[in-house]
Amino acid sequence: MTHPSSLRGPQRLFSLLACAAFVVGSLGAGAARADAAYPSKPVKFITNFPPGGPLDILGRALAVPLNKELKQPFVVENRPGAGGNIGADAVAKSPADGYTVLLTIDTTVTINPHLYASMPFAPKDLKPLMIFSSSGLTFGVNPSLGVKTLPDFVARAKTQDVTFASAGNGSPGHIAAEIFAQATGAKITHVPYKGNAPAVLALLSNEVQAGILATPGLFPQVQSGKVKPLAVTGSQRSPLLPDVPTVGELGLKNLEFEVLYMAMVPAATPEPVVETLRRALQTALATPELKSRLASLDMVALGETGQAASDRLAASSVRYGKIVKSTGMKAD
Repeated sequence: MTHPSSLRGPQRLFSLLACAAFVVGSLGAGAARADAAYPSKPVKFITNFPPGGPLDILGRALAVPLNKELKQPFVVENRPGAGGNIGADAVAKSPADGYTVLLTIDTTVTINPHLYASMPFAPKDLKPLMIFSSSGLTFGVNPSLGVKTLPDFVARAKTQDVTFASAGNGSPGHIAAEIFAQATGAKITHVPYKGNAPAVLALLSNEVQAGILATPGLFPQVQSGKVKPLAVTGSQRSPLLPDVPTVGELGLKNLEFEVLYMAMVPAATPEPVVETLRRALQTALATPELKSRLASLDMVALGETGQAASDRLAASSVRYGKIVKSTGMKAD
């Protein structure tokens, strides 16, 4: 091939332009191949709550169909602590390449910014990939209280102080209890415990009279008759307690409260990578195996993405921020 430097005038100019076009075209093709190749190595799911919990179980269940769909391993790594802030911070500061994905509940970005005096990351540093599912809580009371329905309980709590257990200050159950008190005028004393399990034990022993707690933890006690379920706080009935009405069905829709299970990525993650992950997640959620797993975890499938997911999180943040401010809640 004749080198451009040996040519003169128009021939040399033409040759240089041809070489430049070749280089640009090669770079563009390489970039296209890089996008098309995602994922070309294992993807890390960071869950920001402890092993064995709903997020951990969900992440491992998702990994199986995602591995099949995208031909790469999806590896779950637990980084709990500070109400989910530790794991979320690790993802927010990771490379925005789609190889580090946060599995979290919405409270990390809807409650924590109002609850903690300072945050290690800003919610805007992460963007929602998908809200997989939602789960309501169960409004349970000790049978010795003698109430049979939620309206009966509301009437009683307006005249007599009632003790409420939760899994800790600022936990979903705490927020839900304060929503209940503000919406109904109920008199409550909040009693925080270090987790859902000890809160359930306190309710069983009548150390507290009521609790709005995670349904899977209450489910065995409801089955045995040791806890009386009055309602669930989700917009739909619980897969575990299909005979228990929602607060909306009882005319108390303003008491609705749902925990959202979701995936997030660093905000600068390229949209083609985000779309690849979203499509694979939609496929995974449609499998009978994952549907069954969600039901066993008391989750209702949603699959919300894009602006709808962002709007839901923004509205929840505003709602919970008002509750935190009005009650003076602080993180444990």
